[in-house]
Amino acid sequence: MLQIDSRKVKSGDTFLALRGVNHDGHDYVKQAIENGATKVIVEEGLYEVDTLVVKNTHDYLVQELDRLYHEDLKDLVLIGVTGTNGKTTICSLLWQALNQMDEKCGYIGTIGFYLDDFEKSLTNTTPDVYEIYDMLLACKKHGCKYVVMEVSSHALHYHRIGNLTFDLAIFTNLTEDHLDFHKTMEDYALEKQKLFYALKKDGLAIVNADDPYKNYYLLDQNHNVTYGFDSTDFTITNEDLRMDGTSFELNHTLYKSVLLGKYNIYNLTAVLIALDHLNKKIDPMTLSAPVGRLDTVVKDGKTVMIDYAHTPDAVLKVLQNLREFSKGKIVTIIGCGGNREKAKRPKMGRIASDLSDLAIFTSDNPRFEDPKDILKDMVADLQKDNVMIVENRKDAIIKGLQNISKDDILLILGKGHETYQVIGEEKLEFNDKKIVEEL
Repeated sequence: MLQIDSRKVKSGDTFLALRGVNHDGHDYVKQAIENGATKVIVEEGLYEVDTLVVKNTHDYLVQELDRLYHEDLKDLVLIGVTGTNGKTTICSLLWQALNQMDEKCGYIGTIGFYLDDFEKSLTNTTPDVYEIYDMLLACKKHGCKYVVMEVSSHALHYHRIGNLTFDLAIFTNLTEDHLDFHKTMEDYALEKQKLFYALKKDGLAIVNADDPYKNYYLLDQNHNVTYGFDSTDFTITNEDLRMDGTSFELNHTLYKSVLLGKYNIYNLTAVLIALDHLNKKIDPMTLSAPVGRLDTVVKDGKTVMIDYAHTPDAVLKVLQNLREFSKGKIVTIIGCGGNREKAKRPKMGRIASDLSDLAIFTSDNPRFEDPKDILKDMVADLQKDNVMIVENRKDAIIKGLQNISKDDILLILGKGHETYQVIGEEKLEFNDKKIVEEL
């Protein structure tokens, strides 16, 4: 059996040494041999077992996986979703909808790998190609007809989707994120464009017409449809945003949903178009938001919402939407990740301050940075004097709860579904929603 993790090698297995961002599989070849590998595939070196030297082990793996499993997986209907925001919600809604119709569907993305009642957390939004194939084969074995997959720009850059081709590709939006990695918005857009080059000849590209980067994804070679308030294919009109849900018309058909906010109208629209292409219909009222997306706790008339928003655009949209229907004040708890794009910190701090009655800046996965330095970046461009600095995240939540009363909203941003804080090399247990419920 082919293995890429030396710890999983058993007697008679072949070990393939991958070079990753943080680890080099060549450092573990000897361990793999000690564990029983009888063959190794490497880019350099000779070993006491059968050794195959190739130019690039990742490229070799992609070709080998395609050769071994193309026939097994060719009948799976693959739906790929890319964009800065909305990937998780669209994939989760499609996963819910198809399974409600007894059309068995698997999900791969930010909140994990879902198959039937099985759930597994994932390290990356889009795992490495070996793990993706492993999950797709599990989906096939368990009778899935469909798999929905979030496809990140990092995954496309590192060729994690291998030679897979997609029946449906959805583009949500492109806003500032990961520019520490991609450097420019054009580079970021071009990485995401790769998904649309992986569309099958009879596949469908579903593109948000209201996004300024839409033309990157409307490739001449594909069958394209657009959606949005300015779209000519699927046009959204008469939106109504309320605290208990939304309603809107899509090509003059009325839809209602418990999901909140204008951005979820975009997400629902993409879902409805995808289902229509698959000759499926669903009442959006049967669909719920994924974990960590405006998760709501209400007690004594006070509302706490936990959301994963961690980019300037996502923070802006969620606060703008809450402003549409909030009756009282909005208190926002927000932080920025360490060892990540520093340029967005003052932007996120400014947005949170401008659109909140009170903003509490705190820690959010500081990693190897001093939280004080991150917080210093966040306050660099403030125009209002309505910000509190509470470095400890639990203390910040306590302070937030102390500052809301009946009809107010406490909005806790950045972690959403995450159940940990990353401090240095440690992943410490931390769950915003659990702490709110306990308090």
